[in-house]
Amino acid sequence: MEEIMSELAAVGPFFTADPQAPAEGDAGPGGFRPLSELYGAGLGGYVAEVGRRIGTGPDRVAASTAQLGIASRLWSLALGAAALGGRVPDLAPDRVRWRLPRGGSLQLALPAPRAVPGPAAAGFDALIEGNLRVLDASVRAGYGLSPKVLRGNSASALVGALRVLTGRLPRTPYPPVPLVAALLEAGPLAGSGTFVHEEGLGFAFVRNSCCLYYRVEGAGLCGDCVLRTKRKA
Repeated sequence: MEEIMSELAAVGPFFTADPQAPAEGDAGPGGFRPLSELYGAGLGGYVAEVGRRIGTGPDRVAASTAQLGIASRLWSLALGAAALGGRVPDLAPDRVRWRLPRGGSLQLALPAPRAVPGPAAAGFDALIEGNLRVLDASVRAGYGLSPKVLRGNSASALVGALRVLTGRLPRTPYPPVPLVAALLEAGPLAGSGTFVHEEGLGFAFVRNSCCLYYRVEGAGLCGDCVLRTKRKA
């Protein structure tokens, strides 16, 4: 799995999880901490920093942006590894580490990466249950975002990872488009949007909710936003 993760890191920063970070984390300034902390006591500080950077303060927009960004990184690692090696790394929040460098974006680390036993679908299920459900519950409790928005964010993050991955690696041993289609057609992400794909023509996705980022000063609508189609109607 470490070889796959190293190969995946070349795709981009969202597909990178440093395997050399300390396994126990470093609670000092700038050090890696357990991802489980980000789902709990660390969430408020992280959302506040996201709000400071986008100019909204620690509100629902910042919380939605933070959740989408975390989901994007996790989906990128899972989908990328599945496309390259057919299996998903164990991204349990007590194994993954995180840090937010001053002036930089969120970074993840995964010391001694190992695969979730079984096919890629088992790894995706573990990611949803062990990470995204826990994160979403914390965001809902702290900022009042609806399950529909958070589910749409997760789906958008998944398709965004697919878009980057297929753009950088158009041919992989395990085609990722059918994997994404299956995730969006059944399970927790079902009904979050419309995913259309056709061999040789690519894919498109329109979500059934809005991530609220349009409320950031100077921001427009995301490419998959439900408001984009509504405003054309």
